[in-house]
Amino acid sequence: MAVQVRAAALTNFAEVAASLGLDAALALRRVGLQPRVLRQPDQRIPTSAVVQLLEQAAAATGCDNFGLRMARSRQLSDLGVVSLLLTHQPTLRAVLATLIAYLHLVNESLAMQTEDAGRLVIVREEIVSSLPARQSVELAIGVLYRMCAALFAERWRPVSVHFAHGAPADAGLHRQLFRCRLVFDSGFNGFACAAADLDVPNPAADPGLARYAQGLVEAQSPGRDSAQQQVRRAIYLMLPTGRATCEAVAQGLGTSLRTLQRQLDAEGATFAALLHEVRRDLARQYLANARYGVGQVAAMLGYSTHSAFTRWFVAQFGCAPEAWRRQGKPLV
Repeated sequence: MAVQVRAAALTNFAEVAASLGLDAALALRRVGLQPRVLRQPDQRIPTSAVVQLLEQAAAATGCDNFGLRMARSRQLSDLGVVSLLLTHQPTLRAVLATLIAYLHLVNESLAMQTEDAGRLVIVREEIVSSLPARQSVELAIGVLYRMCAALFAERWRPVSVHFAHGAPADAGLHRQLFRCRLVFDSGFNGFACAAADLDVPNPAADPGLARYAQGLVEAQSPGRDSAQQQVRRAIYLMLPTGRATCEAVAQGLGTSLRTLQRQLDAEGATFAALLHEVRRDLARQYLANARYGVGQVAAMLGYSTHSAFTRWFVAQFGCAPEAWRRQGKPLV
């Protein structure tokens, strides 16, 4: 089953496209979407089509911050009924935990996790895609930033915002929107925040309304994602940190190793096969960024040596990673 996202992900696509001289309806049809989806925010559409649409729109308009332009006018309400539940969480830490729990209602391809790092908390946010997804990543990070700002106003003060891709020709819009240190060519996509800021009370939180919203969200929930989807997202987040083992993923998902293996078996999947798929996806993305050395890419994909990575890469793609970079060969 194709990974899907609510059509609300394309809120204001037409407006941004028009401001840059792009025919939105034609752009949508080129990726197999009908223009009417822009009027149906709760309709589910393929994530791959959204990723392609934004990348093609950026290329056609010469605007390398197309996704961020969409993010800057997004509202918390664009998340649908989940937004009411988020509004009444007691702290930002609880907001992020709740959003992670209900990501399957917002965007099945979005992977998120929070990671304590001393006085900082790292908020990782990745798009699970085999296609280049720079615009979708910037849209997702921009939406998350604006959501936190809408809920916590001046109490939302991230230390830095991180992008795994390179800097744009002009980072003016990034500086205007994020108002904190920008780190491009980073090891992850997301934010670094002061741990204390995540535990500041939310004065707008109402426990009664939170319980009411919880009921609404649960009523419309189609159920949890499949084990495969959950594991794939976890591997995306954990592989670059060297922690993408079956045991660690099971722990991160709050289950036992045996239970996770049983769930994957029931779906006809294995952890090894999912790890392999994610490695192929990330190889495409990391090697497309010339600032990542091949040795660095090898480490980010979980290989302890350059030679082991090269052997795997040749077996998968028919050439060495250095040759692919010289030739500009597509990875399929």
